[in-house]
This record gives sequence, C-alpha cells and structure tokens, in this order.
Amino acid sequence: MLDILAATTGAGFDVEAATRAYLDTLQGPARAKSDAYFEGGYWLILWGTLVGVLIDCLLLRSRLSSAFRALGERVSSRPWIVTWITALLYTLVGWALGLAWTIYTGFWRERQYGLLDQSFPAWLGDTLTNLAIDAMIVPLLLVAIYALIRGAPRWWWAWATGVVGLFLLIGVVLSPVFVKPLFNDYTEMAAGPLRDKIEAVAAREGIPADHIYVFDQSKQHKRISANVSGLGPTIRISLNDNLLERTSEAEILAVMGHEMGHYKLNHVWVLFGGFLVLTALGLFVTSRAAPWLIGRFGTRWGVSNLADPASLPVLAICMALFFLLATPLTNTLIRVNESQADAFGLDAARAPDGFAAVAMRLSEYRKIEPGALEEALFFDHPSGATRVRMAMEWKARQVPGATMVVPEPGYLDDPAETPAAR
Repeated sequence: MLDILAATTGAGFDVEAATRAYLDTLQGPARAKSDAYFEGGYWLILWGTLVGVLIDCLLLRSRLSSAFRALGERVSSRPWIVTWITALLYTLVGWALGLAWTIYTGFWRERQYGLLDQSFPAWLGDTLTNLAIDAMIVPLLLVAIYALIRGAPRWWWAWATGVVGLFLLIGVVLSPVFVKPLFNDYTEMAAGPLRDKIEAVAAREGIPADHIYVFDQSKQHKRISANVSGLGPTIRISLNDNLLERTSEAEILAVMGHEMGHYKLNHVWVLFGGFLVLTALGLFVTSRAAPWLIGRFGTRWGVSNLADPASLPVLAICMALFFLLATPLTNTLIRVNESQADAFGLDAARAPDGFAAVAMRLSEYRKIEPGALEEALFFDHPSGATRVRMAMEWKARQVPGATMVVPEPGYLDDPAETPAAR
C-alpha cells in the first residue's frame, strides 16, 4: 500500500483540503483525456438522437416503412401478424442503417480513449446478441401497442404505458438469469475474508446475500462495476472482476455498500415509477403530434393513419425528440437516487477513503469537476468531486480524530496502490 502523508486530525479536519488532496491526483493529460471523453458524450446525446430521427425519416420518405407493412399484409390479413412483421423489419433495417454510428460510438471511440479491450469481432458478437434480443422483444411490445391504438384510439397512450411497465418489470426479473449470462460468465464469489465482510455489511442492513456473483467483464473493458439486481427469487449481488482486481478491499466494500443502498432504498421501484411517468407523458405527446404529422405528410409516406403499422417511424421520432428534451429530468432522477445510495453506502461500509478513491478511479470516463449547471444537465451520477466531498464530510462527522489522507500522485495508474481507509 502507498505511504500516507498525515495532516490535521480531529476537530481540525479540513473537508475541503481533504477533498482537494484526492482531486489533485488527477492532473495534466489524464484529466484532459477524461474531460474530453465525457464532454464529447454531451454531443453524442444530441447526435445520436438526430441519427435515429434521420433514419426514421429515410424509412418514411423512401416508403420502406409502408413496404414493410405491405409485405406483412401479403403474408397475413391478421393485424397483429402484419404489425409483428412490420416491427421486425423496422428493427432489423433500422439497426443496419445505424450500424456505422453504432460502430463509431460503441467501438471506435471507446478504443480511441482506451476504454474497450474487445476485438471488433467480439464486440460485434455482443452487438448482434443485443440485436437478437431486441428482435424478439420489440415486435411483441409494438404488437401490443398497435392493438391498443386500434382498440382504444383516444386513451391508447395510457394503456400503452401499462404495457411498457409490464415489459420492464418482466425484464428486471428475468434479465439477471437469462440475459446477462449471454454476455458474461457469472460464478459464485469464492469463500474468504472479503466475501465474509460483504456478507456482514449485507446482514447489518437486512439485505439477502445468499448469492454473490463475480462476472468476467474484464474481457470487454476495464471499468469497475457492481449491482444488486433482480426481484424476488432472482435477486442477487454481483460485482465484476475489474472491481476485485483493480481496487482495494475498502473500495470494494464502499462500492458494495452503495449498491446495497439501491436495494434497501427501493430504487428499482422509484426509477420504475419515474420512468413510467415520463413514458406516459411521452406517449401522450406522441398521441397528439403523430396524427398531425401523418395528416400532413402521410400521403407522401404511404401511411394512412396512426393505427397503420407503417406509422412506426413517426412514433419513434416523436418519442426520441421527447426523451432528448427530457434528458435533464432523466439524469436528475437517476442522479438523486445515486446520491442517496452514496450516503447509504458510506453509513453501511464506513470506508470514506475507499469511497473517495473509487470515485477518483471512475474519472477514467467521467469528468471529475464539472460546473454546477453542467452536472445538473448532463450527469446521471454525482461527479467525482461531489462524491469525494461527500465522503470527506461523512468522515469529518463520523470518524473520531479523523486524519486527512494525501494520496501519492500516480496511485490511479496502479491498481495495487490505493489510499488507506481511516
């Protein structure tokens, strides 16, 4: 472990100085690279939406969308089959048209910043697996939504919100068991002192810890990650091998305390409810905007009305633009939950310096010190500076005779080195 330079203690513990000691370990090219990567992501939000809208416009202007529906009508006269075929072709062709953008954002840019370890064939394999999942789920969801548009033209958006909620709920339950193992191998964490300590933290907080899984995410990237996922019989604690290999015990306990906070504070339900409200609002706006667009341009597109499955790109455009404008709301909803989990994790793990150290490690791909407005608009997690300061404030309140830790420069570059927890 690295040597620690001691400063003031006890009542003289300086929160700002202790915070700055951590933040100043990220300097020069490393900080510039972190800032550039994350700030570039702001534009990706906009450009990603515009790429999707342009693809949908192309499907409409070229009448490909109406051709998908016409093919479905040649196969069957049953509306649900026509919708399913239209939605399936929309999903596959839309993916193909957006593949260049996906390669840039998901592979090339990640490799450029040193955040992806996969070869292109391995990355493409995961991408195709995602496509296969989408091809199974998206058409089913859209079959249900278009049945509601036909059967309840005035209130379809409200009923559709419930259908979306049902699909999300099923996904939360089934994903840990059937989806995530498609991308990574999950094995029970080996017995030992670290597992005992994680179980002890979980037991103190009344969190089930019968299963603690480690998954091999290092084959894809270096990012550290953990979660408490699932509901009922599928609930489990999972942490990736990067967390075990790149961080100290104090950092691991801090991360696990944070993730347990999500479970204990029922954040899955809070986020579920929040996103359903936003979905309902987006579908309501779509129920008003889409018919207007079809009334004005439908003849040119070969789309007769909203119940026509060929209108699918119109619905997608409306929802994409709505969620683009709602980005600050969705970010705030997630960020507030993350901050609450941070506070819970500090109380549960009692490892403030481990928490601060792991917050600094996340600077590999998160800007460490944004402005207040920047953080409010673009961050879906508290910034590193916010998290380190929270940890030092907790330490000042909760640790008698607290000693300031001054990490040695370069500890972020060496996974074996980390500040000691005080």
